[in-house]
Amino acid sequence: MDSKTNPTFAVEDHEAFMEYALIQARKSPPASNKFCVGAVLVDAACGKVLSTGYSLEYPRDYKGDPGTTHAEQCCFIKIADQHNIPEERIHEVLPANTALYTTMEPCNERLSGNMTCVTRILRLKNTIKTVYVGIKEPGTFIAQNTGQARLEANGVKVVFPVEHWHDSITKVSLAGHET
Repeated sequence: MDSKTNPTFAVEDHEAFMEYALIQARKSPPASNKFCVGAVLVDAACGKVLSTGYSLEYPRDYKGDPGTTHAEQCCFIKIADQHNIPEERIHEVLPANTALYTTMEPCNERLSGNMTCVTRILRLKNTIKTVYVGIKEPGTFIAQNTGQARLEANGVKVVFPVEHWHDSITKVSLAGHET
């Protein structure tokens, strides 16, 4: 999505940003071997959505990364492509007060061997100071995701602003899983 067409919401309207992330998650193709996750990168100072992403938005092994693309990674790819720079340098063009909204806790372990979303966030040199999360990652594929703990240990605040949405976010996340 072109950044010029991305919406702007009221600053700290966590429900609006998370709802927008959930809209992205619904675009992810349902499957029993993955979660449907949506993410939104936001200029927290003015409420402008900078980019969006969802699980499997980009093809497998995209730009040499092994495995499937995660929602957060897709947000970062769009910023990199927009500025024609490698993903690891997007901290050079992101606003100082960038926030990430994601429907599920960023991964800290990947079965595919692909770089984790937590590592991708941390290599942005504190550009992202807060990650707003819909739900913790279920233990379906990784027994215990330590993404929140690793982010917090490295100075990134993790907030669950819409805990009352737990059931609806879980339902979208597990689309394609047998219940």
